[in-house]
Amino acid sequence: GIFGLPFTREEAGLVLVPVPFDATTSYGGGTSMGPEAVFNASMQVDLFDHQFGRTYERGLFMQPIDRKLLTLSRQARRIAKPIIERGGATERDKRAVAQVNAACERIEAFTHDAAAAILDEGKIPALLGGDHSTPLGFIRACAEHAAKLKGSKGLGILQIDAHMDFRDAFEGFTYSHASIMFNVLTRIDQVSKLVQVGIRDYGEGERDFGRSQKKRVVTHFDFDWSTRLDAGDKWTSLCKDAIAPLPKHVYVSFDIDGLEPTLCPHTGTPVAGGLSFNRACVLLELLARSGR
Repeated sequence: GIFGLPFTREEAGLVLVPVPFDATTSYGGGTSMGPEAVFNASMQVDLFDHQFGRTYERGLFMQPIDRKLLTLSRQARRIAKPIIERGGATERDKRAVAQVNAACERIEAFTHDAAAAILDEGKIPALLGGDHSTPLGFIRACAEHAAKLKGSKGLGILQIDAHMDFRDAFEGFTYSHASIMFNVLTRIDQVSKLVQVGIRDYGEGERDFGRSQKKRVVTHFDFDWSTRLDAGDKWTSLCKDAIAPLPKHVYVSFDIDGLEPTLCPHTGTPVAGGLSFNRACVLLELLARSGR
């Protein structure tokens, strides 16, 4: 199993769902191969965790990669790529766009059902993409689950990302990787709070959409945090401020381009700036230690 662990799904406390899909990536590609690459690399990672100790004792299990999803990705990518290379869809691309959207809807249904099943088993669901369009159904299932829990104030999302992902049907595709959080906020009412960290590449329209959500969205821009650190603020204080508005139940959305591009030079849309690996780890530890 992942990390070389022997756990079955029944024995695991956390179940990873690989989603090898990247139809709408708009610059660099290849994220559909991410789950397999992570699985293979995991065998070289020591199990003891500096921050949390023997995390592996909870049981970690990764579902087998569904090759049908990889085939679907390649088919949809072949249709989407020429449209993306021309700068986006036009009226003549209506049929092609519908085909790509239909493929994305199949992924949305797959990830929703996968997360719902894991939650029903009392386990923690985790998704391994694939491009950033893939978690829409996963987030929907988690939001539906959180809404049923006693004392629930909805689902919060902590998004670590270089981009806001607030574009409405970017390049013509409803489920574009750049539209994930727009789709979450316009389609999933049970998401009560979105906190964004690391943001440093966005359009004016995305900024305005975020503002239109009022207190539902809190965006922390990477440049602003860098300026505050230079002025003497502590990283831990910035992180605690970001975590404070989140409700008890939180979904973590971690886009790898939230990190410094020196750590992930082959990511599809690298952007200067970003979080160091250790600072990202501190943010996640503070979230966990907060009791959420």
